[in-house]
Amino acid sequence: MKNNLKLALLDGEYTVHRLKLEQNIPTQVLKSNFFSITRTDDELSIVCDTQISLASEKSERGWSCIKVLGPLDFALTGILAAISNVLAEAEISIFALSTYDTDYILVKSDALVLAKKVLKEAGYIFEN
Repeated sequence: MKNNLKLALLDGEYTVHRLKLEQNIPTQVLKSNFFSITRTDDELSIVCDTQISLASEKSERGWSCIKVLGPLDFALTGILAAISNVLAEAEISIFALSTYDTDYILVKSDALVLAKKVLKEAGYIFEN
């Protein structure tokens, strides 16, 4: 399956934020071309464009985002596991996100060249 999968690199650089659990979701996040908001019983995490400044408890800048071009059928298995395994073998840490249609893998921007190289060697095709 992985040899058929196409990937694309999203423009920009992203930051992963941790906000106070009770904090309201900042509306400026909605200005990001790509963002993800996750609230659990333990935390509120937001991923958005680095140019958007948030009053977060903790943040980690410098992420690039790789999109698995979809939509992907829910019956498909192991897509994220296979990609993360290729990156793990190259000692590249990831921050993974999933949506209804597809998966997104964030890698530190300074590891992006290597990430693209090892994914291409594993048979993945980058559209851009």
